[in-house]
Amino acid sequence: MATVGFIGLGNMGGALAVNLVQRGHHVVAHDAAGPGRAPAGAAFAKDVAEVARRARTVVFSLPDGQISEKVAREVAETAGRRAGYVVDTSTVGVAAARRIAEVLAAEGIGYTDAPVSGGVAGARARTLTVMYAAPDGICAAVEPVLADLSDRRRRVGDRQGMAQALKLANNFLSAAALAAASEAVAFGRAAGLDPELLLDVVNASSGRSGATEDKFPRHVLTGHYDSGFANSLMAKDVDLYLRTAAELDVPDEVGALVGALWRRFADAEPGADFTRVYPFVEAHGGIGNGGGRSLASPQ
Repeated sequence: MATVGFIGLGNMGGALAVNLVQRGHHVVAHDAAGPGRAPAGAAFAKDVAEVARRARTVVFSLPDGQISEKVAREVAETAGRRAGYVVDTSTVGVAAARRIAEVLAAEGIGYTDAPVSGGVAGARARTLTVMYAAPDGICAAVEPVLADLSDRRRRVGDRQGMAQALKLANNFLSAAALAAASEAVAFGRAAGLDPELLLDVVNASSGRSGATEDKFPRHVLTGHYDSGFANSLMAKDVDLYLRTAAELDVPDEVGALVGALWRRFADAEPGADFTRVYPFVEAHGGIGNGGGRSLASPQ
């Protein structure tokens, strides 16, 4: 198989790079933190330029649009590069995806907007959803790489930025559901209900969500808080959603409340797993701005 480049080997990027290695790709990877993050079977490149010179398709898994755009410019400006396609699995926002596509297109590089959803566990199990958008020719060229990132993928449009819009909508719903579930469980505990019983009944009823069916049973009730996704990233994603909603002039009243909570949580506990929003909500009074008593102890 052809060599695939990979830039960004954090929790998600590392898992996705492993998937490519396991499917037989020759992976040359780079991460600013150094070679310790490179998965077994992958070659480590000393910089972005080396990746661009060795790989025809380069995958990004980076924290935000500013970094993605910076790395895209480095790829585009590399002398003697082989890179002709970039698959960006990062959540960068609609505007950034379009800027990056323009930067790369000016140098003859095809850009696929391909954010992912499903968490690190989903990446490892190959159940992660890859939502992607680009013109037909670019999608066809990178399909073999997309197919080996995950068994679940869906083309959602023919213009870069459309997959980002879908990812932001998804992450807003995820953020809102986890915040609401945290308030509901705190409410139940305050009323004397057992949280496991509450969730069992909710999950057989109309209030169920990914938060009640997955996040609470696996990460909150167990006390593990180990989903692998940081609160700062969720706050960033909800902020991107709100900025894009303002540009599109669509309703954002619920979004504003949810965004305020995630910003407060990220400021109070920088880098905490996003499932720790439950104890934060319980201790700090929930989505509103009040700092009321802990709801853990009924009165």
